[in-house]
Amino acid sequence: MDLNLVVLCGRLATDAEVRVFDSGTRLIRYLVTVRTDHPRSRVDVIPVTLWDPPDELVDDPGEKGSRIWACGSVQKRFWESPDGRRSRLEVVAEQVNFDEADELEPVEVE
Repeated sequence: MDLNLVVLCGRLATDAEVRVFDSGTRLIRYLVTVRTDHPRSRVDVIPVTLWDPPDELVDDPGEKGSRIWACGSVQKRFWESPDGRRSRLEVVAEQVNFDEADELEPVEVE
């Protein structure tokens, strides 16, 4: 069995970008910064796309520094540019939530 499931928790690197196409289809693009300390310290900036977001996210899509949770799958996109064929990995979100608290409370596992 194959599984393509991603859950991210991080902060927005930039304000969210809302796009509305001529067809009426909407999308929100996020750049999510995820910090990791193990096995070594690093920062990843991951593009996240949410298609047909609910009205409340279109009205208030999120701003730089907001803590965000995104759940979805990884997708590789291809397109042609003046420099030739290009590609990138992104997360296509099924659900996005914002956490108002700056830090999550640690949970003890027994």
